[in-house]
Amino acid sequence: MEVQGKIKVIGETKSFGASGFQKRELVVTTEEQYPQHLNLEFVQDKTSLLDAFQVGDAVKVGINLRGREWTSPQNEVKYFNSIVGWRIEKVGAQAPAGAPEVPPFDEYEPVSNSKNEDHDDLPF
Repeated sequence: MEVQGKIKVIGETKSFGASGFQKRELVVTTEEQYPQHLNLEFVQDKTSLLDAFQVGDAVKVGINLRGREWTSPQNEVKYFNSIVGWRIEKVGAQAPAGAPEVPPFDEYEPVSNSKNEDHDDLPF
């Protein structure tokens, strides 16, 4: 799945527990009639992906939805969801340096070396 919008907040990387679990939050505001402010999590080695981005950048984020069940000490069952980012790229970014520029369709030369016997024999 993907989410597209503008970066509103880029959080700091936080570490949790003795295992050193790392998490970094990103808030993306969608650009639609009713914009949504979505809190996305980048975890472990994916936290560094956010280093190349700034607030205000238009981005497309590859996400996974995660859900888990938790039972409280009082035996109440609760459910939690999270949106986990695993890829991020700028939207409308320029082509990589050295890539050939492709002209618009109407700037291509018409075909002039076709043979007369090449006719269209399609029945429609």
